[in-house]
Amino acid sequence: MNELKNRGVDDIIFAVVDGLKGFPDAITAVFPRAIVQTCIVHLIRHSLNFVSWQDRKHLLPALRAIYRAETAEMAEQRLAEFEAEWGKKYPAIGLAWRRAWNEVVPFFAYPPEVRRMIYTTNAIESLHRGLRKIIKTRGAFPNDEAAMKLLYLALRNIGVHWKPAIEWRAAYAQFTIFFSDRLPTTIR
Repeated sequence: MNELKNRGVDDIIFAVVDGLKGFPDAITAVFPRAIVQTCIVHLIRHSLNFVSWQDRKHLLPALRAIYRAETAEMAEQRLAEFEAEWGKKYPAIGLAWRRAWNEVVPFFAYPPEVRRMIYTTNAIESLHRGLRKIIKTRGAFPNDEAAMKLLYLALRNIGVHWKPAIEWRAAYAQFTIFFSDRLPTTIR
């Protein structure tokens, strides 16, 4: 985070994290106005690690009800309902959600256009996987410029196949409502 700050990043609005311990604190130490959101998909995957295959189909709608709730209060109520129904059989799931609750709650303050952007880190992980695959298949690079050119070409090729699932203009409109003092007034 300090390196980002040193490279000229002045502000981070959202940081979506995947549960790495201490990372939310590191982010807010350097960028105190950052909103740290846990990746809902990672939290669901973690929850399913405790569930038998037979119960997954029945348990998933209860988890879905939590993160699809309209408000944080409704989500907390749905979590309590989940724990009442599934807590005896899978107590670790409720505990995991409660441990991460401070990083789940920010999600509920925003409309669906913003929620679609901040509920998962899958898009960036996919991009990183594509870049690592390109770098890994080459043994060595004669210099840094060669590596940068290869990464540039990889980004161009990855971009051809990438279809964004998010309506960026609608999301940006919501961001300008919530963060008007922190965003530029035009999209470039």
